[in-house]
Parts: sequence; C-alpha cells; structure tokens
Amino acid sequence: MNTAWPALGYEEWSATRDTLHAHTQVLGKIQTKLAPAEPQLQHAALRLTARAWETRLLPAPDGSGGFGIALDLHRHEAVVEHVDGRVLAVPLTPNRPVRDVVHDVLGGVDELVGAVEITMKPQETPWQTPLDEDTEHATYDPRQVAQYFLAASQAAHVLASLRASWRGRSTPVNAWWGAFDLGVNLYSGKPAQPPSDAGPEFPNAPVPPGRWEATLGEYILDWDDVVRSTNPYSTAIEFARAVARHACVTCDWEPALAASLEGPR
Repeated sequence: MNTAWPALGYEEWSATRDTLHAHTQVLGKIQTKLAPAEPQLQHAALRLTARAWETRLLPAPDGSGGFGIALDLHRHEAVVEHVDGRVLAVPLTPNRPVRDVVHDVLGGVDELVGAVEITMKPQETPWQTPLDEDTEHATYDPRQVAQYFLAASQAAHVLASLRASWRGRSTPVNAWWGAFDLGVNLYSGKPAQPPSDAGPEFPNAPVPPGRWEATLGEYILDWDDVVRSTNPYSTAIEFARAVARHACVTCDWEPALAASLEGPR
C-alpha cells in the first residue's frame, strides 16, 4: 500500500469526522459573513493548505486591518491571526465539544478584531443542534485527523491538476464546509446546466474503475480502489478527466475545452 494515500475507513473515523466538520462550519460562517460576496458563493469557500482548513484574509470588523482563522491539523488547534502579528490559539483536544470550541473561537475573534455574529444552525449536516449548544460532537482523534488530512491533500492535488490546463474559467480548489468536501468547478461560458440534466446519455458512461451512482446522480471513484491501484494518482486523475470529458461532450461544449483537459502539449 502507498502510505502517501492512506486507508481511512469512513465509519471508523465517523465520530471525529463529524466533530471536525462542525469546526469547519464556524470558520465558513465567519468568512461568509465578512468576505465580499462573489458569484457561485466563492466568498464562502475555505482553502486547504499545508497545515489546515483556512479562511482567506478577512476584513477586521473593528477596522484594524485584516485577519484569518485556521484549523491547524498539525497542532490540533483553531488559530485566529491578525495581520499585525497578534495570535490566539484555541485547542481542539482533548475531545473538546463543539460548543466550547465555538465559544472560544468567537471570543478570540472578538478580542482581536471585534464581535462577529453568525447563525448557529449547522448547514448540510444530518444533525440540527445549534453549534453553540452542541455537546454531542466532542470526539477528536489526532491520529485519524492526520490520516484524513493526508488523504484530503492527495485529493486536492488531483483536483488542482484537473483544473490546471483547463482553458475555460475555473475556480480554485475549494474546501466546502457545508458538505465537508473538496471541489473545483470548470466553466464553458455557457449558462449553467448540470450535466445530469443535459440528457439521458450522461449516466453510465464507462469510467473504470469508477461508476455511476444513481442515488447520488454522480460518478463515484471509491477511495479504496485508488489506494489499492499501482499508481493512485494516475488512477484518480484519469477518472476525473474521463468524467469531465464526458460532461463536455454531453453538454456540447467547445471541443478545445475537452482537449485542454489532457494538459499542455
């Protein structure tokens, strides 16, 4: 097994996963509140960096400059940083409930840059407990977080490679705190239309080792199949390119766009 593409059982780390997901919601809600609005909610998307899920540089509510917040997944703490060098760290361990982390992060933001009010209802989650009342989600296993972060970074590399050669407009690799996933959008310049709405020919195209998942309306490549392959990166990027090419053909996009997915010549 390639240890750079770690095995990570979805159910095995589910408790830690949900806690970490809730922590990302706090950052996402603060960024959405303060960042200038952009099309396709780009101002709401977080970024995956070498250490963390992070906000972009945000305007300080008190007018003192800028600041950012990171979930540092090496030190296992939420870090609020002002551009003037002031830093406040909030521990995520040992097994702190979401309620306490939310309280401390918002308190740190208030201390450094002024108060920010956010809606406490979690978004796109199977639970509805307000973040500032959530004591159920309190499991945080640093080992599992480290494995997840390594896996997420590999997925981010694949998405970055997919968009790098695209000759249409594209988004950065976004870390979406609602669905707790990574994504990149490719655009043709035409009015938006989901490929799955373009016609019955979109499902069930051959994209081995991936497959069409009818219940989701998406093509899926199982992580375990990637990890077991002889070249996980090649397996993942070829799957991504195959799905994108198929979408280009189905939606009748310019052939040059589909061709650009193959990379520079």
